[in-house]
Amino acid sequence: MTATIFNIGTLIVCDPDICGNRPRIANTRITVGRIATLWKQGLTPEEIADNWGYLSMAQVYAALTYYHANREEIDQSLRQDREDYDRLYAEHLAAKGS
Repeated sequence: MTATIFNIGTLIVCDPDICGNRPRIANTRITVGRIATLWKQGLTPEEIADNWGYLSMAQVYAALTYYHANREEIDQSLRQDREDYDRLYAEHLAAKGS
């Protein structure tokens, strides 16, 4: 049996053309923010990997490690996303009511 060896530096990537340049798990569209949100909602890393069968434990832990190393930046990005969503939803409701 051959072990798969990961270079931790290649597990999390950013690309301006994918997911708005947010840090994400390489070769996926799963952002670090998404993994952090699931973890904060109470899912364990094992549950996250099980629910997204194509993610390895190494990928989930790399995302959580990145989150903890950059918590302020990721949390700010998540807050901004929520504020943008709320604003756009309110605008949508206002437009429907007119």
